[in-house]
Amino acid sequence: MEKDMQVSLLFDFYGSLLKAQQQDAVSLYFNDDLSLAEISEQLGITRQGVRDCIKRAQARLYMYEEKLGLLKRFQKTEEGLLEIERLSTALESDYDREKARRITRIAKSLHE
Repeated sequence: MEKDMQVSLLFDFYGSLLKAQQQDAVSLYFNDDLSLAEISEQLGITRQGVRDCIKRAQARLYMYEEKLGLLKRFQKTEEGLLEIERLSTALESDYDREKARRITRIAKSLHE
């Protein structure tokens, strides 16, 4: 996954745990695609201050994911649901006991 997209997803899950200035800087940089200079003007801090703020926020976001794993669990659930949908569509056309068992296994694994 592209690093910018990864940070944006982590921000969706853990952004509210960051300090207000970090939230603003990360949102403006990754979601609104503003430059460090543009963010600097908006937040009233130096360009280097913006960069440091974003780097610290990124480190915190990755730390939260390492400890809590919400994004990883979400992605696993999404993948499982897509597989369940694919298998159930296949079952509609030709009933297959093995496909039914796979659906059951996937569904159970999503509850773990």
